[in-house]
Parts: sequence; structure tokens; C-alpha cells
Amino acid sequence: MTLRRPPRVGAVVFDLDGTLVDSRPDIAAAVNRTRADLGLAPLSLEAVGAMMGEGSRNLVRRALAVPLQRPAPAPEVDEVLFEGAHARFLVHYAAVCTAETRAYAGIDEVLADTGRRWPLALLTNKPIAMTRALVAALGWEGHFRAVVGGDSLPHRKPDPRGLLEVAAGLGVAPQAVVLVGDSRIDAETAAAAGTTFLWVEWGYALPEDREKLANGPSASSPSALRAWFESLPQ
Repeated sequence: MTLRRPPRVGAVVFDLDGTLVDSRPDIAAAVNRTRADLGLAPLSLEAVGAMMGEGSRNLVRRALAVPLQRPAPAPEVDEVLFEGAHARFLVHYAAVCTAETRAYAGIDEVLADTGRRWPLALLTNKPIAMTRALVAALGWEGHFRAVVGGDSLPHRKPDPRGLLEVAAGLGVAPQAVVLVGDSRIDAETAAAAGTTFLWVEWGYALPEDREKLANGPSASSPSALRAWFESLPQ
């Protein structure tokens, strides 16, 4: 675990999947229902998890292109087939998005403690309807000043504009924002926006990305993340 202090913190922005919650079971269920609709065999939890992180459209493109052993750039698929499959996936996921998704142990305490000190926001590539349903199911409505999903804006991570808009809405300079996330996509978003990035080691980062991510500030557990924030001046 490597934890270096950022400039004075003015706000904390969290990624959702792989950072605050393990959503793979519900996403995998929706992917496999979509594949079943198309006469395709189910995928393992691990295979679906390796496709996540760049929004539902890329997830579905990858799921349609299996067998894949690891994520790749979203492959070319028939657009009519894809659009129908993506629509099916969203319907299936809306039906199950809160069924088995759970916060990682210790995350409730992280949110409570950091929220007492700084304004918090949520920035995710998950569709906003499912994001809000999950936030409500977990009882987190009072934690976040802003909740931005993958379809809330014309752009999504790693495009930095969503993060910059969140910072502006909170009245905080980008340099005073900490983005907490689990993936290369989050790291690229923070770098492009000029914010501090803190990588959580328990998430969905690919093996080939982990070495690079570990070179920056990182936390090995929610309790370590909580302790790091507690060590910072307000």
C-alpha cells in the first residue's frame, strides 16, 4: 500500500463498481439473460467482470463477441443486433441491479467519515437509472451532493469533462478533488482532469494495469482508505 498526501482536499469523488460495490453478480446475470435471448451460452462471473469498466455499450459489445479470454477494444458487431442486445441488457439489468450487489465491507464507514469532512460525489459509467436505484437500495442518498451516470452527459470516463463538471458544481478546483477508483479508466480520467487519483486495490483492474496503478497512491482495503482520509487536514 502506498499512500501519499495530495494537495489540500476540497471534495472526494467516488467511482461505483469495483470501488464501493461488487456488482458483478447482477451484471453477469443481466449479460447472461441477454445472451440466452440470443441463443448464446452463459459466461462466467470472472469473464463478465473482465469486460466491465467502460460503460454498458462496450460491455455488451464484448459479451456478444465471446469467446474472449480478456478485454479488448470493443469489437465490431452487427449494429442492428447490437442495439437490440443492448436494449435487452438494460431491461434485464434494471430488473436485477440491486439483487446481489453489495457494498464492500467497511465502505459504509468510509462514506460516513469522508462525508462529514468534505462534499462527496459519485461518477460512474453505469446507466444513471440503475445507479440511482442502487444508491437508494444501499441507503446512500444522503451521502452524495452529485450523482453522475454513464448516460447523464454526452461523455463518460475516461473523458475528464464529467469530473470537471462535478468539481465545478461542488465549487471546488480540480486540483483539490480526489477521485477514488479501481481501474485504468478512473486513473486516466483523473490525470486528464488534473485531480488526485487514489487506486483501490480490491476492484476490477486488469492484471496488466495493476502494476502501473500501484505506482501511484493506493489503498489495500476500505479500512486503509478510511485511515488515509482521516490523516488529511480538513
